[in-house]
Amino acid sequence: MLNKQYTIEEPVVGLNNPISLRELLEKSWLLPKKYIHFLRIRENVKVNGTYQTMNSLVNNGDLVVMKFEGDEFRTAASNYVVDDSAALDVIFENQYLMVVNKPAGIKSHPNQANEAGTLMNFAAAYLAVTSQQPFMVHRIDQQTSGAVIIAKTPVVVPILDRLISSHQIKRSYVAIVDGQLAQSNGVIDADIGKDSDDPRKRKINGEQSQSARTHYQVVQSNWQHSLVKLELETGRTHQIRVHLASLGHPIVGDPLYNSTDVEDRMMLHGNELQLVLPFEGTIKKINVKYPDYFNQNIVHYSLN
Repeated sequence: MLNKQYTIEEPVVGLNNPISLRELLEKSWLLPKKYIHFLRIRENVKVNGTYQTMNSLVNNGDLVVMKFEGDEFRTAASNYVVDDSAALDVIFENQYLMVVNKPAGIKSHPNQANEAGTLMNFAAAYLAVTSQQPFMVHRIDQQTSGAVIIAKTPVVVPILDRLISSHQIKRSYVAIVDGQLAQSNGVIDADIGKDSDDPRKRKINGEQSQSARTHYQVVQSNWQHSLVKLELETGRTHQIRVHLASLGHPIVGDPLYNSTDVEDRMMLHGNELQLVLPFEGTIKKINVKYPDYFNQNIVHYSLN
């Protein structure tokens, strides 16, 4: 079966001085070296209509056209089951990606072949109208609501991965937690690994631990609960949930890490996203509205 091909056509913008085509692709546009290698050996990159060597200089206003054959990508085509049973809440969209507001209670992606009912299945249905496919960039827990980035082409997946890992793309969350935190702001720096006693859970310094850092700021609180804003520096599984529970302030409604709670919904929402747009490099700040139940519980749990 032939690989699916993709063409990217972008003007050069934002340069102070001319730079080499290689520097544009690798450092400005953050393309992986593998992509650049295939563009070079196949002469699949053109500047203003003609093939140029990687050492050729480019400047603002030049038009760069890149053709990808499909074998450059780890996944050239996605195969999510198309499921139109739920509408996708699209907050922002351009030709390369979209940001959607995931409701609490649905999974980010399938875990088994032919599984439906997840965010990526709904994204597949949304994009099928334009013969496009969704590609996963990152995920959030099933019980968490809020902003999720979905790529519309595999070309930008590693670009977005690098922007996330270098903290240029920033994800902010709000949570309602039990108790009053001892400090109004700080950084939780504690490795997270698997919990050998429960395969569903993670724990501080568990098996195969990885570094994890979460920044937090208390927005408001009373004697019983606090509303906390959080920003991820890393993106480990259950990171915010485990970090807050490790402080003795688990998230209200957390079914895994708050055993004493009776709330049937977890009070964790991805409410802000600082997005860097691939190729143009501009910053797009996106705010994601709270679910109605979250607004009600902010008043119920965290009002002074």
